[in-house]
Amino acid sequence: MRRTVLVLAAIWGIPASLPAQDNAELLNRLKSMEERIRALEAEVQTLKGQKAVAPAPAPEIAPTPPPEVAPVQAPASASKVFNPDMAVIGDFLGAAGQSAGRGTPSLEMHESEASFQAVVDPYARADFFLSFGEQGVNLEEGYLTFTALPAGLQLRTGKMRAAFGRVNTMHNHVLSWVDRPLVTGNLLGGEDGINDAGLSLSRILPAPKNIFLEATGQVFRGDSEGVFRSWRRSDVSTVGHLRGYGDINESTNLDLGFSYARGHSPQAASLINQFFGLDATLRWKPLRRSIYHSFTTRSEFVWGRAQQPSRVTTPFGYYISTDYQFARRWFVGGRFDRSGRLTDSSLLDTGGSLILTFWPSEFSQIRGQLRRTHYGEGQIADELLFQFQFSIGAHGAHPF
Repeated sequence: MRRTVLVLAAIWGIPASLPAQDNAELLNRLKSMEERIRALEAEVQTLKGQKAVAPAPAPEIAPTPPPEVAPVQAPASASKVFNPDMAVIGDFLGAAGQSAGRGTPSLEMHESEASFQAVVDPYARADFFLSFGEQGVNLEEGYLTFTALPAGLQLRTGKMRAAFGRVNTMHNHVLSWVDRPLVTGNLLGGEDGINDAGLSLSRILPAPKNIFLEATGQVFRGDSEGVFRSWRRSDVSTVGHLRGYGDINESTNLDLGFSYARGHSPQAASLINQFFGLDATLRWKPLRRSIYHSFTTRSEFVWGRAQQPSRVTTPFGYYISTDYQFARRWFVGGRFDRSGRLTDSSLLDTGGSLILTFWPSEFSQIRGQLRRTHYGEGQIADELLFQFQFSIGAHGAHPF
């Protein structure tokens, strides 16, 4: 049927007016088309006779495992969020020369200070300083500071260095000298100084423009070796400090302080020791050359009034020091000392020092000090002191 339709369609498309001579050619074309149609029909029948072959199932493809993801390392700031800033500072000392029986050993690992400092919460921070020496371990300072109290007050509670003068508040590694001034050793307890468990309350006071004024009041248990002793629970010691700071110009500033301390004498519960102090610091550091040149001069004057079993002594002592930076890593300085003694103000000790300091980096320091001391008993000590300091870890800044 399909073949007949195709043939008729072909014939229908031939115009009736074709000339007779073209009939033979037309018949040949029709015959050729008929043969092609037959071949197509045969091919269709062959295809129908074949069984439908189901397509082969596609091979199962195992699901591709997700790429291995390396564990995400927490950033350093996140990993230490609950850890305090920690540091260790080493202080190695040596000495040579005539010490008159009062000097340091020839070689010693004088102190290794470990610090732990962190913010506790939005209202407080904690600071701990442990001192490791050849004689054992000592808690140099450990206190909690409340920084968000009403009326601009700041409260500190724990064991701390008293705010008397400047040198008493400083740790060994921030001093400009290998040793401490004579007035510190004779009147204020030496290296440890007035350092005790207590409470400290401070506040920034209103002041004229460009002047910083701070008042500090402290109450301690009353135990500072060689200075105060608490014989009873009520034998507390007190310290007061008033500090003023101001800029003279863009490169120079002046820092002044007045101090007072009172407590019971180590000799008897009925005796009282009192100290009055004046400290001054002048700093010069040009902005454009600040890493190459600077100059600092510092002085402290201390008056004491110590009750003895049979008399009252009024010792007086002071020091004056200078420190000049003449190159990026080099400092040269000098210090003059003079001080009476707490138990006998008639004995005067006098000393002078020349200091040279080299800073290989901010984490290490090498220092040499020539020191000559004339003691009240007539003895003279000529010594060469040298010091190596090094620091590892994140040690927080000290008060300016």
